[in-house]
Amino acid sequence: MSSKETCRTELRVAVRHLSDRGLYTASKWAAEQLMGIEQDPSKHTSSYTRFQRGSSSIRRRFRSTNAGDSSATPSAGLSYVTTPTMMGMEEYDYDPIDGDIYLLAKSYFDCREYRRAAHVLRDQIGKKAVFLRCYSLYLAGEKRKEEEMIELEGPLGKSDAVNRELVTLEKELSTLHKNGTTDPFGLYVYGLVLKEKGSDKLARSVLAESVNNYPWNWSAWCELQVLCTTNEALNNLNLNNHWMKDFFLANAYQELRMLNESLAKYEHLQGTFTCSNYIQAQIAKAQYNLREFEQVEIIFEELLRNDPYRIEDMDMYSNVLYAKECFSALSYLAHRVFLTDKYRPESCCIIGNYYSLKGQHEKSVVYFRRALKLNKNYLSAWTLMGHEYVEMKNTSAAIDAYRRAVDINCSDFRAWYGLGQAYEMMGMPFYALHYFKKSVFLQPNDSRLWIAMAQCYETEQLHMLEEAIKCYKRAENCNDREAIALHQLAKLHCELGRTEEAAFYYKKDLERMEAEEREGPNMVEALMFLAQHCKNQEKFEEAELYCARLLDYTGPEKETAKNLLRGIRFSKDVEHFPP
Repeated sequence: MSSKETCRTELRVAVRHLSDRGLYTASKWAAEQLMGIEQDPSKHTSSYTRFQRGSSSIRRRFRSTNAGDSSATPSAGLSYVTTPTMMGMEEYDYDPIDGDIYLLAKSYFDCREYRRAAHVLRDQIGKKAVFLRCYSLYLAGEKRKEEEMIELEGPLGKSDAVNRELVTLEKELSTLHKNGTTDPFGLYVYGLVLKEKGSDKLARSVLAESVNNYPWNWSAWCELQVLCTTNEALNNLNLNNHWMKDFFLANAYQELRMLNESLAKYEHLQGTFTCSNYIQAQIAKAQYNLREFEQVEIIFEELLRNDPYRIEDMDMYSNVLYAKECFSALSYLAHRVFLTDKYRPESCCIIGNYYSLKGQHEKSVVYFRRALKLNKNYLSAWTLMGHEYVEMKNTSAAIDAYRRAVDINCSDFRAWYGLGQAYEMMGMPFYALHYFKKSVFLQPNDSRLWIAMAQCYETEQLHMLEEAIKCYKRAENCNDREAIALHQLAKLHCELGRTEEAAFYYKKDLERMEAEEREGPNMVEALMFLAQHCKNQEKFEEAELYCARLLDYTGPEKETAKNLLRGIRFSKDVEHFPP
């Protein structure tokens, strides 16, 4: 990567440029990365170093052996391009009148009076003014589209409402692009317009041109990432090797489920951005998808200690607490985000998870719907609301919620899995199997999805036991933490009369239960089968060991074990004293 000082200088200038153009999300991201570059404590105030100390402590805890060092050497064979010149960014310095007009328009823009801002700039031809005018019109169209959706179909309903400014904007920006008279920010707006109109290929090309000319606009990178739904689309991009590209690739790999590649990129970036909370949150996201919940929980606890009013990504943390049934921690998190900003989609999802864990599913749905009123494209809320409807046995509402989720992101395996569950509840295993296959294609390393598909094959309507066995084997190879696959493999082989295979899996399941110190009916079943199987195979000593363990139980299995022992001793007597 470039040196720390180079990155720091570029980000400082970028924060000002982005803020001056109303690109506040990108400006905030750049400022956070600027603070993520570790400073020399001897040259800065205690408040500055205190801010960074918490972030760097997370990295020390999770640093891998191949993590980048402080010199941030580029990966093998990769050289970084010279930073593009920040040309023409202060174009109004020489003309106070034009500058005053821009300041007025920007004031209107900041007050969300987008059409008013565009009107003020109607006669301005400078690139900065053209960008703000076009961006204002785009946002005005988006605002009106949302209003129409609410008026016509309600806040969560489907609607044919469109941004009515897209046609005019596309015509103007296309002409400017062909004439070569638009700047990287104008290209960003042009890319947004093309994306909204469904011209994905051209949008990718325009956005790539935008980030090549001005790589510090994180919003442009994010829009480009959304359009890269396949590896092929990602690899076909023509991008300069600026250090911002590493952030983009790490994010794109994450969305494409290339989690190990994503983690490697973030480890490399940490060589320069040692104290970046954003990078830590992204690492937590990758580990969440790998189901490493313990590490995710530790990272988020550290993030909250360092940034107690953070809300971004905290909904993911709430999912971890929900999965681990940490009621008190989830309650504390819900209370904290409620006091910080209760009208954020993430806050509503966290509170929804809290009520779900309490078993109050109706209240949970209320908060998920509130999250969707704030952001109708908030994927997690649609999926989680579908889960709640499944708990409430309202399968039609669950199916509708899951379908809305896959409409937003067809790569969301959780929504496809939810559709499979809903149709399975309705007694429609063929439909369920179709959706389970979609989910497992997107997330082939999740044992839960393979188990769900196997159970679908086992249903009375399908009864495809060989296919079920294949799925359970895949689940076992994917680290089946719920310990379902081994037991089911043993049962299915037993049902098919394959006693040797059944004994193999019962023995493996028994060893796992012993290692995890688990008791229960599965252990009794395994001991009973193995005792009988060993007796039939004339492995009398091994059979006696299993029977002896069954004698410790107090149910009917104890009497069965006694009968088996009597049979074993009789068989041994016959063996030693043949008639």
